[in-house]
Formats: sequence, C-alpha cells, structure tokens
Amino acid sequence: MNPMLALRQYQKVGAQAQTSEASPHRLVQMLMEGGLDRIAQAKGAIQRNDIPGKGVAIGKAIDIVGGLREGLDLEKSADTVGDLDKLYAYMMTRLLEANVHSDIQMLDEVAGLLTTVKEGWDAIAAPGPQF
Repeated sequence: MNPMLALRQYQKVGAQAQTSEASPHRLVQMLMEGGLDRIAQAKGAIQRNDIPGKGVAIGKAIDIVGGLREGLDLEKSADTVGDLDKLYAYMMTRLLEANVHSDIQMLDEVAGLLTTVKEGWDAIAAPGPQF
C-alpha cells in the first residue's frame, strides 16, 4: 500500500467529517482558510518554478473564492453584500492575472484581502464579552 495515498485518504475522510459537523458559519471559515492555503501553495509553486502546481493551486483558489461569492445572498442586497460580491470578483480576476504572469505580489494582494474578510467573518463568531 502506498503510504502517501493512505495519508491523503485519511485526510479526505477527516475533512469530510469536519464539514459534515460544521455550522454554516464554520464552513465559510473553512473555505476562506482553504483559499489562503491554496494561495500559499501557489506562491511556493512559483518560487519552485512548478508551473503545473501553480496552475492547480490558483485554480482551486479561484474556485473557492467563486464558491464564497456564490454563497452571498444578493436578494437581501445590502450595500455590504454587493461590495463583497465586487471584492470577490476582483479577487478572482487578480488570481487569474497572477496565474498568467506568475506574480507573487498579486497573490499577496489577494491573500491580504481575503485575510481581511476572514478576520471580519471570524469576529462575527467570536463570543462577546462575558459579564
């Protein structure tokens, strides 16, 4: 048996267990974490000149940001939701450009934007002060 294959399968089962037990809020956090992980993987691939790896990682990051964008409830069209939709669209465009140009600075820009959104999202779930 291939130990790496076994490890991947174990990780897949672990991820499936986490997602099946996670709240909708936690699922969004997990998506954002996954997006940041893929961006970091893409940066490493660029540094190693691993063009196929870069493409795969950036493609997954684009899919994740697209998933976050699709999850927005535009029907309730608060200004914030519309702005977030535009921000996600911008992130996806920048990720595409980063892929074409193998540009680490563009990846850093998107990672910074996604981190800011994630920090806001994380703060929503943080328990308030205990009195």
